[in-house]
Amino acid sequence: MPRGATLLELLLALTLLAAVLAITLPAARDSRDRLLARHWAATVVAAHSRARHTALAEQRVALLTVSADSLVLRAVVAPGDTQTRWRTGGPLLDGVTLTGGPRTIAFAPSGVAFGLANATYTLRRGSALKQVIVSRYGRVRVP
Repeated sequence: MPRGATLLELLLALTLLAAVLAITLPAARDSRDRLLARHWAATVVAAHSRARHTALAEQRVALLTVSADSLVLRAVVAPGDTQTRWRTGGPLLDGVTLTGGPRTIAFAPSGVAFGLANATYTLRRGSALKQVIVSRYGRVRVP
């Protein structure tokens, strides 16, 4: 004859499940925050590289605009006229805040950034923090 679980056994199992979830959920949330901050830092670095390569390949000025809601790469095709070469949503889409923007960086046809002082982007989600540092020459590093 099959035997069912008693109410006490069910309550004990639910209590144990609640305790395990209470321990693991904050750690999982922190891991997700770290992964998203790292992902967006890498995306900002890749956008700078893409802008530099676009300027070199097309032998024209490339403008990269980094803001919380979007990353946009435009090429200057004539004085006062640009064409969008690449666009993606920004870190805000994943709940990652970006400080240090919005900022537009111009890359010369030689691939060197100009008109820029040193810049630092700070990407934060929850307790996770990642920084992207851009030198005045357009070199990018993530400490």
